[in-house]
Amino acid sequence: MSKSRGTFIMARTYLDHLNPEYLRYYFAAKLTGGVDDMDLNLEDFAARVNSDLVGKVVNIASRSAGFVTKRFDGKLGKVTEQDKLKEFIDAGEQIADFYEAREFGRAMRRIMELADIANQYVNDEQPWVIAKQEGQDDKLQAICTNALNMFRLLMTYLAPVLPKTADAAQSFLNARLDWNNRANLLENHGIDKFKPLMNRVDMAQIEKMLDASKEEMPAAVGQPSAAPTADLEPVAEEIEFPDFAKVDLRVAKIVKAEHVEGADKLLRLTLDIGHGERNVFAGIKSAYKPEDLEGRMTVMVANLKPRKMKFGMSEGMVLAAGPGGKEIFILSPDSGATPGMRVM
Repeated sequence: MSKSRGTFIMARTYLDHLNPEYLRYYFAAKLTGGVDDMDLNLEDFAARVNSDLVGKVVNIASRSAGFVTKRFDGKLGKVTEQDKLKEFIDAGEQIADFYEAREFGRAMRRIMELADIANQYVNDEQPWVIAKQEGQDDKLQAICTNALNMFRLLMTYLAPVLPKTADAAQSFLNARLDWNNRANLLENHGIDKFKPLMNRVDMAQIEKMLDASKEEMPAAVGQPSAAPTADLEPVAEEIEFPDFAKVDLRVAKIVKAEHVEGADKLLRLTLDIGHGERNVFAGIKSAYKPEDLEGRMTVMVANLKPRKMKFGMSEGMVLAAGPGGKEIFILSPDSGATPGMRVM
């Protein structure tokens, strides 16, 4: 993406042309547990979505569901590939660990490995051939039952990245995608008629999106930035990344806020950082009332050495912006952040 080349895309423009879950998956497939630069290569984006999501995952359901609907009145039969499905179930522990470690790319790769196994199973069993053979209804129903259970497990693992597609899969399967109960396989279970869960990304759609982006791009894009306001502090000297990495910033919930007797500028904050509570003195009394802070989420320096003050021990520092006085603004994370999450 580049503003100067006219390929800068506004979020609204993207949403007008493409499914947001495509982008969620593409970024998840590239994310690691570290801090890395990431570029949106639109050709790679289209190829990955079409290959992985449409060609692998959704394809499993589309190749199997039609037989169940037409031949078995929408009812699954018995699972006959217990060992293969156990591999899918057991993989959930590893995938969960990847999610917890923010190794989203590794999670996506493991899920796609399972999708390859499922597609190979369907290719080997050839239900379209079995469907033409007399007396093979039980075998055909079992193949489709096995494949759709594999699909259900794949969508369970993809649900954190593809929530709307997962909802549609739940409706189709008439079953919840419950990670903790993933070992409960669907047998003798009715499903709904299959409807396409995703469509392939067409490069023509991408071209239309790029054309719209060029039309909507502000005239100021590419122009030199305005001179900094005189009141702003100059940017500090550069530091090396290892120095920055030493600072452990955490999302914190303000559990309690109270005045400090004898202090003109300080409020005492009790912060929940997921690993317990911290006591922090913050010089924000001129801008905030204690009752307005309680329950709010903020960001704190969690590994700052505790400092003994006149009023007690301060175990960290809350981040805030502004010149001081009434113009102090504590930082808040976006909705969805929870106490203890690290800020990168």
